[in-house]
Parts: sequence; structure tokens; C-alpha cells
Amino acid sequence: MSNKVVCDLSISADGYVAGPGQTADKPFGDGPVDRLHAWMFDTPAENQAEVDRITSAGAYVMGRNMFGPVRGEWDLDWTGWWGEDPPYHAPVFVLTHHPRDPLTMQGGTTFTFVDGIGSALDQARAAAGDRDIAIAGGAATINQYLAAGLVDELRTHIAPVTLGAGERLFDGVPSLDLELLATRSASLVTHIDYRVRH
Repeated sequence: MSNKVVCDLSISADGYVAGPGQTADKPFGDGPVDRLHAWMFDTPAENQAEVDRITSAGAYVMGRNMFGPVRGEWDLDWTGWWGEDPPYHAPVFVLTHHPRDPLTMQGGTTFTFVDGIGSALDQARAAAGDRDIAIAGGAATINQYLAAGLVDELRTHIAPVTLGAGERLFDGVPSLDLELLATRSASLVTHIDYRVRH
């Protein structure tokens, strides 16, 4: 059985993954962005199944902005938002036009810096074995993979808050045929899973 390309993301009710004004001090930007991920931290037992799915991938792909807020040449002191033990515990392929040597962290996380969504996905597929590949974000990266028809399942975690501006899911993505797989309401979130029909 071949592995699936999946995407889990927390979004606002109006479709934003992050607010405007993202910086190193405010990785999710301005606005009530803490509410996007409150379901993971404030009610973890209620949402443990979803958290387990997110952290069970065999490899991850993320955009440079999700790894860090810098543009241009790398600040080699920057090792990501997560400290010495990132939550991935699997190979992570970071999209960038600027080469950088791989970065190995605690817990089995190695960040490898690659150019191009196809190359990143090929390397992630090779690293994942028979486990799923997760497109971790941010919104621009997810939208590129959706537009290219490379995502098999889209798992949204919708927080009951609006941001009004920022990085939005589906920007620049042509019409998709989505099959509803599952829905579940919790106190701080509604989980909705789709299969992306190709």
C-alpha cells in the first residue's frame, strides 16, 4: 500500500492559517491567533486522536516561513520555532531557494533544505517508508501542493474565531473536488476531513 500525502492545519472560521504581520516574535502574526491552536494545548485529551495523527507521519514538508521568518540568506543560528526537540520526530524537508546544510535536532528530527515542491515530495516519500507524508504548512506551501494536485487528504481543524486578514487557505488554488470523510465537533474546534479527488 502506497503512502498518502496528507495535510493537517488549524484555520479560522474565515479560512486564515495565520494573521498578518508575522515576525520571529509573533510566528502566527497579529490578531487572536492563539485561538487557532488552543484545541491542541487547552483540551489535549479531547483531541488526542487528531494530535496523534498529526505527529505520526513518516516525513514532513514545510515552507521556509514555517521553519523561520527570515528571507534571503540563512541566519545559521536559527534552528526553527520549536527549540532543541521539535515535535516532528521524523525527517522534515524545508522548501527554500537558499542552500543550507541539513540540521539534525533531538528526537529524530532532521531538517533538510530543498528547492521545489516536487523534489521535496520525492525526498519525503523516500524517507517516509510506508507511513504518510504530511504537508505541514504554511498556507502558501499547502496551496502550492493543492494546486498541483499532490494532496490526498486535507484535514482541517476550524477554530471558532475570525482573523479578517493574513495567510489564507485556498488562495490561488483552482476548484477542487472534495469528498467529505469525517467531521467531529469539540469544545474549541471542529475537525473536518476531506479526500481530494484527482
